[in-house]
Parts: sequence; C-alpha cells; structure tokens
Amino acid sequence: MTRTALVVGASGIVGSATAALLVEQGWTVHGLARRPAAQAGVQPVAADLQDAASTAAALSSLNPDAVFITTWLRQDSEAENIRVNAMMVRNLLDALPKAAAPRHVALVTGLKHYLGPFEAYGKGVLPQTPFREEQGRLDVENFYYAQEDEVFAASARDGFSWSVHRPHTVIGKAVGNAMNMGTTLAVYATLCRETGRPFQFPGSAAQWNGLTDMTDARQLARHLLWAATTPAAANEDFNIVNGDIFRWSWMWGRIADWFGIAAAPFDGVVRPLEEQMAGDADLWRRIAVRDGLAEPDLARLTSPWHTDADLGRPIEVVTDMSKSRRLGFTAYQPTDDAFFELFADLRADRLIP
Repeated sequence: MTRTALVVGASGIVGSATAALLVEQGWTVHGLARRPAAQAGVQPVAADLQDAASTAAALSSLNPDAVFITTWLRQDSEAENIRVNAMMVRNLLDALPKAAAPRHVALVTGLKHYLGPFEAYGKGVLPQTPFREEQGRLDVENFYYAQEDEVFAASARDGFSWSVHRPHTVIGKAVGNAMNMGTTLAVYATLCRETGRPFQFPGSAAQWNGLTDMTDARQLARHLLWAATTPAAANEDFNIVNGDIFRWSWMWGRIADWFGIAAAPFDGVVRPLEEQMAGDADLWRRIAVRDGLAEPDLARLTSPWHTDADLGRPIEVVTDMSKSRRLGFTAYQPTDDAFFELFADLRADRLIP
C-alpha cells in the first residue's frame, strides 16, 4: 500500500530534500508552502499556517500517514518567535482530519535547543558538549520548546506518534531560505574571486580551532524517514548530524580550493559576513546579469546573519548521535562532500557562476 506524506515547508532546504527522498521511496507526497515551488513528484498545497481557516481548508481532503514539519518564521524577538511558530504548528495539527490509520508527526528543530534562542545564543550556563538528548531544556524561553509542546499536546489528544529532530547547521539547496550557510559561503567565495578580496574566515577562534559537525539536508531527510517508519523511534527526540567531525581551520581551505581561490590566514579577528557583504547586492546583480544566473537578488541566496551566528560562537559545538545509532540509524555523510556536492548543484542550476 502506498503511504502518503505531508511535508510542511516543502520549498525549504530540509523540506525539499525530504520530499525528494519520499518520492524516491514511492510515497505519495504533498508539499505545503505559502508559495509552493514545482518539484518532481510532489503535489503542491498552498497554505499560510498563520491563518487557521485557510489551513483547514487546504488540508480538508488530505489524510497523511506521516507529517514532516520543517518550517518556521523568523520574528524580531523570541517572544514573537514563540507566539508565531507555536501558532503555526497548532493551526497545522488542528487542521488535519482524524487519521484513518496510525499517523506519525516529525518536527525539525535544531541545536538552539541546547544553545538557547538567538537573543541568548551560546550565552549563560550551557550543557557540556557533545550535546546529548538527555540534557533536556535550558531554563529560558525558546520557540523550539513551544513547537514541541504543541506537538506533544496534539499527540495526547489525537493519538499519533511523534519524533523531534535536532540538526546542527544544515547544508542544502534552497532559494529564499532564512538559514543557508552553504549557499552563503558559495556566494561569498564567488564575490572574493570576482573582486580579489581575501577569503577570510568570518568567525571566532573557538570555531576556527575547535571541533564541530554539520547536517546535510539529505542526511536529515533519511533520519526523518527512518524515525517515521521505525517503531522503536516513536515518541523520541533525536540529534542528527552527518557522523563526522572537523575543524574550520581544515574545512576553510578545502572550500577555497573548490572555488580556485586562496584561503586567507586566520588572525583571530572576527569579521562578520554581514559587514563584509553589506554592499555587495549591486555587484551580485551585475554578476548575475553578465553570467546569466537564475537569481540576481543577493538577499534571496544568502543569510549572513545566520552564518555569523554559527561561526561566531565562542564555544566548541559537537553533537552526540548515540541514541539514533543504538536504535539502528547508521547513515553517514562526509561534510566536505556535502559542501562540494551543494556547490556543484548551485553551479548546475545557475545560482552561482
């Protein structure tokens, strides 16, 4: 019997990768977004999750076996992040028709579960690394916790199983995404090559020298599918990373080599990309016109603020995957290959020259 999935946020980095994997595995896939993009094998569902009535109307004829929540909306304060993003999850789950069979709901959050929200990112008393699921919540308000609570409440009411997935920084392809380090670094490297500016690591000495890890969107998609189809993974929270660790002092040079430029020596000075790229919109538009690129709007490709937040952290961040490994998830993705494959895809799709 063909299973049916609803991917919420299907046009984003995680959602598009998840939808593609589900289609490949023979699922019937519905992709929900405010403005759904065309994707092979995915049936578009247009809905604004902030509008309960329109969400209910959009989902009235769907009865998915699995729901994958991979979206959020960034707000100006954590209080607004909590209000808006909790409401979106609540409106979604309230709108789903009563399941005809056992249903699973997967929620994607992230390591801000352990690091704290943007307003208090990496500050105060933090759990020891590597982060483990049993370390639980920080004593701060966090929209990830509010999203989880909406899922838990609806599960108790409606009887579906759930899983929570906490990736580190996600590597993947999407245009218009709020948190997109891979494409941001690709565009930054392209601008440095174009102008002769040094390709300077923008972050902290702690990140340059310390160990870290990341999450390929395809690895996260595999984890989401695994949890939705593995009874032992039901009603559990999981970290999800690629399975390798690295230092930016090593990775930075490998990224530079891919673009045919030299990596500038790191001198310990933090040079945020938000400052370095502040005046590059017109230059990128000229490059896009000259080289026939698909997206001339720099703001739709890059998220310097998010890359700065991750690379500027004053602490080492590594993630423990033991819980998933013990339950049978064994997939692995080398992080340098994830970057290189993304860069090749961006070039093939004419998003970078």
